[in-house]
Amino acid sequence: MLGDHVVSSLIDIFLHLDQHLSLYMNEYGIYIYLILFTIVFCETGLVILPFLPGDSLIFATGALAAAGSIKLLPIYLIFCLAAIAGDTVNYSIGHFLREKVAARNKIRFIKKEYLDQTAAFFEKHGSATIILARFVPIIRTFAPFTAGVGTMPYRKFISFNIIGGFLWVTIALFAGFFFGNIPFVKNNFSIVILGIVVISVLPVIFTFIKNKMAPQK
Repeated sequence: MLGDHVVSSLIDIFLHLDQHLSLYMNEYGIYIYLILFTIVFCETGLVILPFLPGDSLIFATGALAAAGSIKLLPIYLIFCLAAIAGDTVNYSIGHFLREKVAARNKIRFIKKEYLDQTAAFFEKHGSATIILARFVPIIRTFAPFTAGVGTMPYRKFISFNIIGGFLWVTIALFAGFFFGNIPFVKNNFSIVILGIVVISVLPVIFTFIKNKMAPQK
């Protein structure tokens, strides 16, 4: 029962991020910047937390920035820093666990199917995966980890990491800033958030279906 309550609460927060963020801003004041940094950093930097909000959180924050509830430039820089730092830490964790992953040992708290999906994404898109994965939930969290496990040099990784981090935050934040307060979007915020998620996961779904159908061919 307690687990069901927690899940329902998380779903409610996710679908009404704009309302909850407004409440948190009033309650925590300037500390909301640290909270937002931590969420984005953990979502991109820790492979055990791929379920944290990414695109939707940044979009909702952009909408609040347009309404004057939060300052645009500081949160933009904070999100960029969190995204780049998160991927860097994730790469380092993958590099540290390289031998264990290569040995095919079971890694606690990390689902192997997520690693397989990310590996397939890398096989299709190469190093550009570090940029493209920014816009795909789950893959976004596992791409830097997989890069660390693999043979991608850090110098090459960090350049794609910086480009991808800035692109992701810029597109998501300013989309929320310019479109988040349009009456239709504001009145149907939950539907918009779900739409963002569905569009984001479509590449993963198509890749999964393609891989399933390939042996049949």
